[in-house]
Amino acid sequence: MTTIALYIMAAFFVYAGISHFTKKRFYLKAMPPYIPYHETMVILSGIVEIIFGLGLLFEQTRTYAAWGIILLLIAVFPANIYMATSGKFKKIPQSLLWLRLPLQIVLIWWAYQYVNFNIK
Repeated sequence: MTTIALYIMAAFFVYAGISHFTKKRFYLKAMPPYIPYHETMVILSGIVEIIFGLGLLFEQTRTYAAWGIILLLIAVFPANIYMATSGKFKKIPQSLLWLRLPLQIVLIWWAYQYVNFNIK
């Protein structure tokens, strides 16, 4: 993977994390009802996305950040399913909401490219 792809992924996650604060209402609406403490979860996931995005930029933390992103993408998958099935997101085309689900697999694969199994 190129350095540019790494910077794009890092920027994507930092931007996504910041958007948890600038577009908090959107993320609150995406929270499935069975998950407790919606606002706390939105804030924490935003902080975690920023930390992992920045972590990708440093060789010493890249592998940990990549694994963190993979786990985060798995953890937020239920919210993405909820977005596609809840009917709450009428301004977003339904096809895009469903397309987002397999996109998670692509993002997981992308993050996995930065896992170094030779860390010391």
